[in-house]
Amino acid sequence: MLKYNLSQINTISKKILLKLSKTDCIFLFGELGSGKTTFTRSLINQLQIKNEVNETEVPSPTFNLLYEYEMKSLKVMHYDLYRLKTNKEIEQLGIFEDSTNIISIIEWPEKMKKKIENRLEITFYYEPDVESRKIKFCGFGKWKNFKLNAI
Repeated sequence: MLKYNLSQINTISKKILLKLSKTDCIFLFGELGSGKTTFTRSLINQLQIKNEVNETEVPSPTFNLLYEYEMKSLKVMHYDLYRLKTNKEIEQLGIFEDSTNIISIIEWPEKMKKKIENRLEITFYYEPDVESRKIKFCGFGKWKNFKLNAI
């Protein structure tokens, strides 16, 4: 587990970006307000800079369930499953139906039955009275040996 503060979130996303490629999936775990969307915003903006497209606003998809970001030959799908109640509702979103040139970022993935082989699971821990936060990484497939020990 790694301690960090919100001013370091760009550094964390830049380090993840070094290994991130098309068809990868990032699962984001954590309570409301723990930093999942803040991390996603940073990662998507870093991808936009890398792909030489204009940075855009990256809102939480809690009410829309999904936001798509086109970056030349790459697409980022940002899902938020918080409001969904059944696996059928989740399946209707079509997650993983076409993973070609798509990076999927999924908040509240614990609601899904299906998992994907090449994924990075990130868990955010937030304590309201403490300035620093904690983050934990668990990789599968190509992410298995991913470590971020220092920022």
